[in-house]
This record gives sequence, C-alpha cells and structure tokens, in this order.
Amino acid sequence: MRFLFVHQSFPAQYWRVIEWLRDLGHDITYITTRTENVMRAVRKVEYPFTAEGAPGVHEGASNLDLALRRADVVANVARELAASGYRPDMILGHHGWGELLNLQDVWPDVPLLGYLEFYYHSTGYETGFDPEFISPPGSNTWVRARNAVNLLALTNPGLGQTPTRFQLSTYPAPLRHRIRLIEEGVDLAAFAPSPEAHALPLPLGTMSTTEAFRARLAGTVIAPEDKLVTFVSRALEPTRGFHIMMRALPRLLRRRDVHVAIVGREGSGYGPQLNGRSWKQHFLAEVGDQLDTARVHFLDLVDTQSYQVLLRRSDAHVYLTYPFVASWSLREALATGCAVVASDTEPVREFVTDGYNGMLVPFFDAPQLADSVLRVLEDRDFASGLQSAARNFAQVSLPLSRTLDAYRITMEALMQRPIVKVSSGLA
Repeated sequence: MRFLFVHQSFPAQYWRVIEWLRDLGHDITYITTRTENVMRAVRKVEYPFTAEGAPGVHEGASNLDLALRRADVVANVARELAASGYRPDMILGHHGWGELLNLQDVWPDVPLLGYLEFYYHSTGYETGFDPEFISPPGSNTWVRARNAVNLLALTNPGLGQTPTRFQLSTYPAPLRHRIRLIEEGVDLAAFAPSPEAHALPLPLGTMSTTEAFRARLAGTVIAPEDKLVTFVSRALEPTRGFHIMMRALPRLLRRRDVHVAIVGREGSGYGPQLNGRSWKQHFLAEVGDQLDTARVHFLDLVDTQSYQVLLRRSDAHVYLTYPFVASWSLREALATGCAVVASDTEPVREFVTDGYNGMLVPFFDAPQLADSVLRVLEDRDFASGLQSAARNFAQVSLPLSRTLDAYRITMEALMQRPIVKVSSGLA
C-alpha cells in the first residue's frame, strides 16, 4: 500500500507510525516544508512556504489566510505527484496548518485521517484561565476564529483523530463523532528508569544544545548526594506554568542540597509574548534576587539522550499546564519512573492520580508546589511508591503497541482493507 503523510515539520509525531508501516514493507511518501531531517526508505517531497501574514488581513483571519495559502501550495505539489502516476491508499496529516484542506480535490476517493490538536475557547481553557494575564478587549473574536481550519476539516471528507479524552472534549459535541481517540504512547525502552543514574555525577555543562549555555554551565556537576528537581517545557511561558515554577523556587531552595534543572527555550510557544524581553527575563526580575543562582540551572534545549539522562536522574519532576494540550514530556516522565508533581488541571488528571503515580497541586499555588516537591525529596519511601506506580501506569496505559493498534484499526476501517506485511513492492 501507499501511505501519504503531510505535516510542515517532518517527521513530527508520525515517525513511529512510519517505522511500523515501512517495516511492513509499505510505500511511504511525506509532503513537508524544507528540512534536513531524513528517514530511511521514506520519500520526502518538500514545498516552499513563507509563513508571513498578508497585509490588510484581519487579525482574526490571519491563521485562516495562511492556512488557505498553504493548502494551495500543498495541493499543487499533490497534483504533480498525481500527474506522475502516484495515488496513495491513505492520507495522514495534521490539520493545524491547513495543509490537508484541498487534497480532496486531488484524490477525492482516498481516505484521510487528520490530526486535530485542540479546539480553542475564549474562556475556561488556555484563554481566560489565568487571571494574571487577561486577554485584551476584542480578543474573543480572533480566539474563536482560530477554529476555522478545524471546522473546515471536520466538514471535509475523512475523519479526525486526537490523542486524549480532554482534547476530544474541547470540540463541540455534535462534531465529536467525526473524531477518533488515538492515544499517544511512549517508547518504554528509551524512556525507562535506570538505577545507576543516581550513582554517578551529572555534568550539566555537556547537555545544552546551545553553545552559550554549555559554556555557562561548564564545570557544573550534580553530585550523587544532591537532590535534582527537573522542569521541562518547549518554551518557558505561563501556559506551561513557568511563572508558578519560578515563584516556587525560593521556598524550594531553602533545602540546601536541592538543584533545579530547567529545560526550555526563551522564545514564544503556545501563549502570548512580551514586548522587549522573554518570560524568563520577566520572572527572573521578579524573584531572581531570592534565588541561589548556583543551584538553578537553565539549560535552554537539550538533545534526546541528555533529556533521557535528566529524567532518569531526577528526584522530583515538575509538570504544569493550563487546561491545554498535555505535553509529551509528561508521558515520558511517567514512563521513566519520575516522581511527578503536577498541576491539578484536567489534561493532567488524565495521566496522574494524586497520591498514586504522582502528586497534584492547585495550578496557582506556588507554596504548595514547593512543599509537595520537598515532601517527595524528604520522604523517599513515598517517592519510591510514586515512581513505581508511574512506571506501572506507563507500561499499562502508554505502550507504543497500543497506539499502533489504534492506528491500524482506524486506518483499516477507513480503507476497508487490512494492513498486512508485504515481502517486496507495494501491497
């Protein structure tokens, strides 16, 4: 069979699905923007695109404008493939950037499974949740308008998919029957506990992918007897509770053997940006004079191997989020057997049960966050129970095999034929 994947960032969340299909002997083509990333036996078809808004477009329509222009470019690439004789048996991709919107015009009879990440709301979810950061007047218009691509996708042929029950619940009830729940698993071998992790010194200076951070951390070593608290976010921003973590640090650092490793870049992520400085700079200005900076280590971004080492060495892992998409890092921390202290928000409760495989604290309560982390550090029997339960939860609920089974069942139903292993050529 021929499987066509479409996503602006190759290979994105599809790399495990691609490996599975490729190892079964199927033909894989991937339409994406220009990138150096490669995968064995995957044909990559790149399209040029500059994500710059058109002048005069209403702010609320800017995402839709970009999506429609991107949809045109991708459809033109697809027409070139079709003209060469290529016809996929199945199309998979992410709806977020509009790339899939016009593929029905190129291959009207090919089933499509599109990733639907989140349905935006003007109150109660990622917007309007945090009273400290009030959206400007009139923002409801463009928040609602961000759903235009989602709504177009759900009225187009094919089905949607989403990875958690919480994310599914954000979509309007009349549309949920068009969306399949395909829960995302973790590589349980790559993210696994290591008893040796605490026996060796941890050189933080080797971990950052940014040369300036490596130089700044040169010689910084976490000794085996030190306690290490980890915090990971793609971007250091309020959406992922960075402000709450920063405000918990003074209380947490009163214990003299505690070090904190913070992974994440200073640039924008899901939430708003500040004018003139980063959120990291903003909150360092607020609490920096209360911190022992010799024990708070900003690593910027780290490579996968360093990230795995950090999780294995972690004595307590903090994960915070608004009612928004749950990060892969939460799943990976649980799989690694971290003692997780997390925000008591709906996307987290899908993975963490308070007192069983982690601790839940009110999102805005920085003192309770610090006290909960300290309890984990001080009561090792309690922490050990959380760690064992976290790994057990991951083994039962987060294996990749479960994810691939859900993909297989959904894809076979759409294609109305089984996906089988082939010895050579196309199935």
